[in-house]
Amino acid sequence: MPRLRGLPLMLYIIFLMLPIYWLLNMSFKTTNEILGGFSLWPHEFTLDNYREIFTDPTWYSGYINSITYVVMNTVISITVALPAAYAFSRYRFIGDKHLFFWLLSNRMAPPAVFALPFFQLYSAVGLFDTPFAVALAHCLFNIPLAVWILEGFMSGVPRELDETAYVDGYSFPRFFFKIFIPNISSGIGVAAFFCFMFSWVELLLAKTLTAVEAKPIAATMTRTASTSGYELGLLAAAGALTIIPGAIVIYFVRNYIAKGFALGRV
Repeated sequence: MPRLRGLPLMLYIIFLMLPIYWLLNMSFKTTNEILGGFSLWPHEFTLDNYREIFTDPTWYSGYINSITYVVMNTVISITVALPAAYAFSRYRFIGDKHLFFWLLSNRMAPPAVFALPFFQLYSAVGLFDTPFAVALAHCLFNIPLAVWILEGFMSGVPRELDETAYVDGYSFPRFFFKIFIPNISSGIGVAAFFCFMFSWVELLLAKTLTAVEAKPIAATMTRTASTSGYELGLLAAAGALTIIPGAIVIYFVRNYIAKGFALGRV
């Protein structure tokens, strides 16, 4: 009986992993074999799809562009959200609750609403088709999310910690970086994880605000059509490679995420 209790969980995990396995399976096939019939493993194993991605600048530059603006956005979002979340957590001022709700309302809006204004604005100031343009655009959604997450963690830290540090002669910057931030490291990990994930998978703004030089991999993957149809093997290989950055981030912040779900508002 104890073994049978774990059977539903095992079946559920297999169900979740099946699409990933099938994506990897397709990535080692040719398009003709994919369209030729159903098979659980490649009959004509090939690495040509991955070879093309790593040798064609159109493909590997897409990964570089995506990682560039995602990292930039995560750093900017956390840097801006930390002092903002501290202010919401420690101080009370007129309109603080309304301002906090307004920040969250930006996160609720669909990216399509802001695509045209961002496009016109960045074209006018010369930021169009740069990773910085996409990073700034994603800040509109990620900073409110980061503030909301971090404010929950900061509110869980007793105010007496601040007062004790001031009595001991700590300046605010020294207290904030040496004492306060280590106490909310779990919250920073959770906020960074969600900022990274949103920016990595978001397509509409990334595609609208770039053309050639800063084209992300998600937009490059939509251009695999040819006169003979879609290059399914190449598309599967590109999709398999897009999983790696997210998996790496999850590996490094896995402990923080576990604590975050237990202690924060997420």
